[in-house]
Amino acid sequence: MHTHIYIGLKFILIIGFVFILASCSVEKYIPDDELLYTGASLEIASDSLIKNVAGLKVSLEQTFRPEPNSKFLGMRPGLFYYYKMQQEKPGWLTKWLYKQWGEEQPVYRSDVEAYEVENLLLNRLENRGFFYSKAVSKFEEDTLHKSASVKYTVDVPTPYLLKKYELDTLPLPIYRELQSSVASSKIVPGMRFDLSNMKLERERIDNDLKQKGYYNFNPGFLIFEADTNQYDNKQFDLFLKLKKDVPEKAILPYTITKVNIHPNYSIQRDSFQLDTVRFKEKNFIQEEAFFKPKYLDPYVLIEEGQVYDPVISKNTARRLSTIGAYKFVNIQYKEIDSLQTDSTGVLEATIYLSPLNKRAVRAELQAVTKSNNFAGPGIELTYSNRNLFKGGEILNIIGSGAYEVQAGGGGGSGLSSIQLGLKGEVVYPRLLFPLKINSDFFKYDIPKTKTSLAIDYLSRGQLYTLLSGTAQFGYTWRANRYVTHEIIPISVNYTKLSNTTAEFDEILIDNPFLARSFEQQFIAGLNYAFTYNGMVDTQKKHQIYLRSTFDIAGNTVGLFGQEQGEGEPKTFIGTEYAQYAKLDADVRYHYNFGKEQVIATRLFGGYGYAYGNSTVLPFIKQYYAGGPYSVRAFRIRSLGPGTFAGNVNENGTVFDQIGNIRLEANIEYRFPIFSYLKGALFADAGNIWISEENADLPGGKFTSNFINELGMGAGFGLRVDVQGFVIRFDLAAPFHDPKLPEGERLDFRVDEPVFNFAIGYPF
Repeated sequence: MHTHIYIGLKFILIIGFVFILASCSVEKYIPDDELLYTGASLEIASDSLIKNVAGLKVSLEQTFRPEPNSKFLGMRPGLFYYYKMQQEKPGWLTKWLYKQWGEEQPVYRSDVEAYEVENLLLNRLENRGFFYSKAVSKFEEDTLHKSASVKYTVDVPTPYLLKKYELDTLPLPIYRELQSSVASSKIVPGMRFDLSNMKLERERIDNDLKQKGYYNFNPGFLIFEADTNQYDNKQFDLFLKLKKDVPEKAILPYTITKVNIHPNYSIQRDSFQLDTVRFKEKNFIQEEAFFKPKYLDPYVLIEEGQVYDPVISKNTARRLSTIGAYKFVNIQYKEIDSLQTDSTGVLEATIYLSPLNKRAVRAELQAVTKSNNFAGPGIELTYSNRNLFKGGEILNIIGSGAYEVQAGGGGGSGLSSIQLGLKGEVVYPRLLFPLKINSDFFKYDIPKTKTSLAIDYLSRGQLYTLLSGTAQFGYTWRANRYVTHEIIPISVNYTKLSNTTAEFDEILIDNPFLARSFEQQFIAGLNYAFTYNGMVDTQKKHQIYLRSTFDIAGNTVGLFGQEQGEGEPKTFIGTEYAQYAKLDADVRYHYNFGKEQVIATRLFGGYGYAYGNSTVLPFIKQYYAGGPYSVRAFRIRSLGPGTFAGNVNENGTVFDQIGNIRLEANIEYRFPIFSYLKGALFADAGNIWISEENADLPGGKFTSNFINELGMGAGFGLRVDVQGFVIRFDLAAPFHDPKLPEGERLDFRVDEPVFNFAIGYPF
């Protein structure tokens, strides 16, 4: 352990020494007739108290030009690598370092036009209400270190404050709408004159008017006039007016006179004579009944007689795109000449829906290498039939197969695994429910009903065969852009363990906890999942993701359970059923900064509680730790529970370790290398536990000392990221192994790395 720590410290010292050399050696590259520009400072002088002076200072500092070269811990490695790249025949390491951190070019004192910044400062101050301000600049030079900075000083007088905000006289009906909008304005008496607030006000009013039918209006038609003539104490009145020569149709509200829907639109088919079906005051235009109007109508929020509203149009397009049967959704509006009064315009709305191919077959080949040293080929075939019953239903039939063999690497060898699966599901883009639910309850999204049947076969060579069947019926819907709910009120699973070998029987005898997890093969219950996905805002610096699931089973079938004898579990249709509750949460936070660099973190916590008819959770519901999506320095399912070391068979293989409690934390620094190749440095910590003392699993119980029982590891990885499809290679080594005796757990075993291959990012 001391050797590893010494090597790590030596590496850190070398890297630090290189950066110090980089920072110290920058000066010698600066031309003799130049000084390196190190930045600017700002001093605000005022004859009165300024509200939010910190915010004003930030706004003014945004005018500073140019940006100085970046610094890191007081050093300038980016500039150093720029200068190194100017040398003749720079090395490959220099090129790589320059690509990661290099500056485009140095910024010198001669590049700074201080008088231009002074003008920008004055302009910014006037736009904020500080008229007749003054700005001066002064360079501060350090010839010894060949650097220069500039100090700007602004003399700020008392700002002009708003006395009253009024709407000028305008023609009806737009006057009423503007009056209503101005009444809810955030521009109030006492506010400082601020041009940016006025621009935001114009955009807000335009948005209000658009939602009230003003189809042809735009914010450029509005103008503000400020009047200071009424006051001597730096106050002003603000008047909102319409510009001259605004088109008449811009100040008229528009209503929808007709809604046309093309459920099966294509350019080739558009010229044909199509049938029109009138349903709920909408015209469904299609050659044949491609999509039944009664199922498509709830997705269309645009109604005849409705005032034009771009929000309703946008929501209609979004809802239609979620059906899953359409490739394009295009909503167009056409102005219609009408005999209505001059105070109202008329629009005809037409919705063009271009369908995806009705049938599709997708094949996915997989070359799998898992962290438990299982490797082998896999294939997944998916047949899809979209718009199955002419109501947007989607049928998916998925067949999968994989063969894996454990190839050694410290975890034993000779074991093989065969997996076969067949799943059929039908997704209905509507709510199938015996009771009618008010459509206003699902304003953002119409729920989808999902039904599925699946059968899976798993043969673990030399151990056992596991056959399982699953049937589910449930719903999923989005509450808003970020939140998704999924509830499965009917979930039935039956698992049958068979063809167990003498070796596996011995494992079960040695581990009664594991044996009991295989006993109850029938699971019937309810599942609920809540997801908040802030990752959809890809441009945000801070992103948060939360997924929490709740799984409860056995309560309903327990009402019909049959007693088998005193102290014996109940059965349902002759089969023992499981009874438990399980809750877990997965929280992720991403910090995004320059050049595709991300600090990604994750916390996971889960707890399962067996009660009533069960003493332990079923095997397929237990938690495990280790592997490419968990603690990567430990092989899959090899950690825990707690400090339990596991039972090793004659091949040196540890059978899957399970528990009903799981805690995990991960952190990862992701950075680009070149093109599609990305890199990562990461650290993971986690483990599983059982909630009650068990003589067969010594050290497995969760206690207040759980921090000292975490498996910890660190490593680095390479990822091939092609437009979101990620192939990941991670190499990690443990530095805290809970199964070792206390005092020996902290040991960075870099000579025992674990290789992980996976598809997709770990979190």
